[in-house]
Amino acid sequence: MAAVDVAIIGAGPAGLTAGYLLTKAGYSVAIIEKDATYVGGISRTVEHEGFRFDIGGHRFFSKSKEVVDLWNELLPDDFIERPRMSRIYYEGKFYSYPLRAFEALANLGILRSIWCMASFAKAKLLPKRDIKSFEDWTVNAFGRKLYAIFFKTYTEKVWGMPCDQMSADWAAQRIKGLSLWGAVIDGLKRSLGLNKRPNDGMQTKTLLESFRYPRLGPGMMWDAARDRIVERGGQVLMGHALRQLSFNQTTQRWTIAATHDGDAVTLNAAHVISSAPMRELASRLHPLPATLPEAANLKYRDFLTVALMIRSPDLFPDNWIYIHDPKVKVGRIQNFRSWSPEMVPDSAIACVGLEYFCFEGDGLWASSDEELIALATTEMAALGLCDPAQVEGGAVVRQEKAYPVYDEDYAQNVDMLRREIEGRYPTLHCVGRNGMHRYNNQDHAMMTAMLTVRNIEAGARVYDIWAVNEDAEYHESGNEGEQAALGSLRQGPARLPAARRAA
Repeated sequence: MAAVDVAIIGAGPAGLTAGYLLTKAGYSVAIIEKDATYVGGISRTVEHEGFRFDIGGHRFFSKSKEVVDLWNELLPDDFIERPRMSRIYYEGKFYSYPLRAFEALANLGILRSIWCMASFAKAKLLPKRDIKSFEDWTVNAFGRKLYAIFFKTYTEKVWGMPCDQMSADWAAQRIKGLSLWGAVIDGLKRSLGLNKRPNDGMQTKTLLESFRYPRLGPGMMWDAARDRIVERGGQVLMGHALRQLSFNQTTQRWTIAATHDGDAVTLNAAHVISSAPMRELASRLHPLPATLPEAANLKYRDFLTVALMIRSPDLFPDNWIYIHDPKVKVGRIQNFRSWSPEMVPDSAIACVGLEYFCFEGDGLWASSDEELIALATTEMAALGLCDPAQVEGGAVVRQEKAYPVYDEDYAQNVDMLRREIEGRYPTLHCVGRNGMHRYNNQDHAMMTAMLTVRNIEAGARVYDIWAVNEDAEYHESGNEGEQAALGSLRQGPARLPAARRAA
């Protein structure tokens, strides 16, 4: 049985950040990762016959100086600045996103535009007071007509559930800070060429104009973190699936049992950091937690990417396109050559990723790779984005538990499980997106790991990691935003008062 100071479950951004900082501080570390090939979790970069593609597309932005500094430390020479271009496809027309006022007006038409503004005015004059759902929040913010055009269809594709059954927390976290008036003013400036001052990343996230990106994709960052951990003597155990996690009250240490190619592997550790889905962690704790029923009710949305290799030197310039059309199943399309030219080995062939949101085991998830490649080809043609004859190959990547679902009960379920874990196991630390059942961005996931490392070093819960992103605001910044981040005072949550730490 191998003994280490800290065992880490999951080699995603949170797990690798924790491992990197702990080994840097002199701790012995072992990371177990279920994937046999890739580190980075949903932020990995998959390679297929020389083509590289993301699982969702990941810009590198943060208002945290510490996160930006860590990115620069890991990849000092490999970031490139990329212009942002994204559009919305709706009813056969493309809308620039961020919006351009005159283009949107022309696409919607005068009467529908007036209808949208009247609907917005009604929402402001007669807002719904009891806001519970995503639909309530968004209708109040933008009016029912704009909600129906630009939010409802895409959101229901992503989550596989009606918007009136989704928690308002989702809207508050992802689109707080964007007002219709702000979008209109910004759109007018863009249309008239008056937006000379670049968005510095401290403004609303949807209005960004550029972003930083590793030249070979986000997986480049996490491969570098893994390599540094191993260089310092840490272990990164690929293809290892967590089987059981048990705490010995006498020794005050953890036993972590995993399987690798059918063989049992056991670790012993003083601390455990888990970025595994909370539902999965609860089912593997021994003894089982009293809040197992609440954990079992946590839901996840799964995701698959169909990458198509298309012979076309100039397919379309967008980094990604949102598909707000219920006639096709695809929700978003990434153009990886527009993210970085080095993502494709042949400049005459584009690589696009069609993103399908699903539940593990449903019709899409269970379809064969050949069926999914054929579906993606058909839908690209239906959207007018390519001729099927141009498609020269494809690959499919399935990502289970990509998104923690914000249904009406999720917050209570998470809180109950969290309280039991923190009360019974001071040396078990939950971090990251799935580890905390929060739709955290990459930088927020990293910050939860950074603060957890400080807590381990201090021997107490000095920082409350659940306060990361507690303002429910979605922070982004591009290359200009890096300068804002470097001057930012936002370092993450402050130290907990002594009374709260004791409690």
